[in-house]
Amino acid sequence: MSNKEDYYSVLGVDKKASDDEIKKAYRKLAMKYHPDRNTEDKNAEAKFKTVNEAYEILSDKQKRAAYDMHGHAGVDPSAAAQARAHAEANFSDIFGDIFGDMFGGGGGAAGMGGGRRSRVQRGADLRYNLELSLEEAIRGTTVSVKINTLVGCKTCKGSGAKDGAKPVSCSTCGGHGQVRMQQGFFSIQQTCPTCSGSGQIIKDSCTACRGQGRIPEPKTLSIKIPPGVDNGDRIRLTGEGEAGPHGGEPGDLYVQTHIKPHHIFTREAANLYCEVPVSYATVTLGGEIEVPTLDGRVKLKIPPETQTGKLFRLRGKGVKTLHGGGPGDCMCRVIVETPVNLTAAQKELLKQFEDGLAGAEDKHNPQAKSWFKNVKAFFEEMKF
Repeated sequence: MSNKEDYYSVLGVDKKASDDEIKKAYRKLAMKYHPDRNTEDKNAEAKFKTVNEAYEILSDKQKRAAYDMHGHAGVDPSAAAQARAHAEANFSDIFGDIFGDMFGGGGGAAGMGGGRRSRVQRGADLRYNLELSLEEAIRGTTVSVKINTLVGCKTCKGSGAKDGAKPVSCSTCGGHGQVRMQQGFFSIQQTCPTCSGSGQIIKDSCTACRGQGRIPEPKTLSIKIPPGVDNGDRIRLTGEGEAGPHGGEPGDLYVQTHIKPHHIFTREAANLYCEVPVSYATVTLGGEIEVPTLDGRVKLKIPPETQTGKLFRLRGKGVKTLHGGGPGDCMCRVIVETPVNLTAAQKELLKQFEDGLAGAEDKHNPQAKSWFKNVKAFFEEMKF
């Protein structure tokens, strides 16, 4: 493969190839010609560098456009040299793409082949589980919470060093933040265990934070809960997580809401559900009852001969959610309450009422008739 060979031919792709097709072809050839996999082939390194040179041009939109228009003459002469200089780093990027999910990240400073990791790192995010009543979640509220976190050390102002001492290069990794391990034809880089990838260590550490630049400390926060939050919603508080080591920026705090069970209502998205006990006489003869809503009591008309389990909808009496739009509905399910603690006279009246229905069960109890009919058919089909 000559340096003057057509770059598309080098990668084996068409001139109309997409960026993904070019990248895929590059990965395949880079893996094929990498010197670590071809220790006995003296030409492998040259081929590998040419592949990187081609990819350096074709993966850059401006360089590719210039190359398509003017060929090699339209490309910056330093581009090829730069590609060869970064051949090994580019191959590390491939490993980052291929094994990124396996090792918890892609290429770059924190990946397989990145350079020194920045000593100043972002702090960890935190999560706080917040319990709210249904009323607080629907109407919104402000709560005060106490969290245990890591804050910047005031003694060393987050640097981790004592009395202005400066960090020195790590002797384990030579300041690179990475240590290399050779396994067969694979050369694997890992984060330096001594400096945790920063490439630097502090010999004279701050006594207050022991060189970490942060100390554990409880923190009290006032959190505003917007109206309409639901169970499982997350509220992000930027910069309220742990302080970063060595003066790094803090992470975020995620407040996850959990709605406590309510003694009357059950919430489903924007709708509220409740069960309303109604007397036998009311559902039989019809009447009017009071039911609760978020806006107070409202009258609900019960038609005669209402069956237990009947669901009545009160439109607009539900919840207005965070997603916008109007409020949902309040759904009231009628539950017939069986009378208890009856007197002898009351029991006699019920007995007379029951006797008065004798012989007309089909007319007065159609559901019972249908149910017993199905039961009879069930037993007839059963084979014992």
